[in-house]
This record gives sequence, C-alpha cells and structure tokens, in this order.
Amino acid sequence: MKKTTFYHAGCPVCVSAEHDIVQLIGSDNIDIVHLGENKSEVEAAEKLGVVSVPALVTPSENVLHINFGASIEDLK
Repeated sequence: MKKTTFYHAGCPVCVSAEHDIVQLIGSDNIDIVHLGENKSEVEAAEKLGVVSVPALVTPSENVLHINFGASIEDLK
C-alpha cells in the first residue's frame, strides 16, 4: 500500500504540522520529505501539485495544503 507523503520546509509552521500529522496518521503510514534539506525532491512535489508547504499528498495523490509556511517557488 502506498503511503501518505508529508512535504515541509522545516519552518515552525511545518514542524508543528508534522508532529500533529504523525500523531494522527502514525509514523509507519507516512513518509516525511523535508524540501529545505532535500532540494532534489522539489520537482517531484511540484509535479504532484504541491504549491506550498506544509502539504500532504494522499495515497491517491490528492494534495492537501495545510496552512501556509512557504511557497514551492521559494524552495527552488
């Protein structure tokens, strides 16, 4: 089964959301991608439809933007 992916940039908004999402979904059911540290993942996130972080991409590839921490453009 494909996991949910949580994209973030390490800002306080993102870190707070990460903690809450992991508690809700469970750490075994989610992949965490820190786009601030993994610039190589920015293009893949953008292709999925991520326009800002923090964002969740569900197993069915629905993008759920959570609050607003940073634009994907700022991470390039």
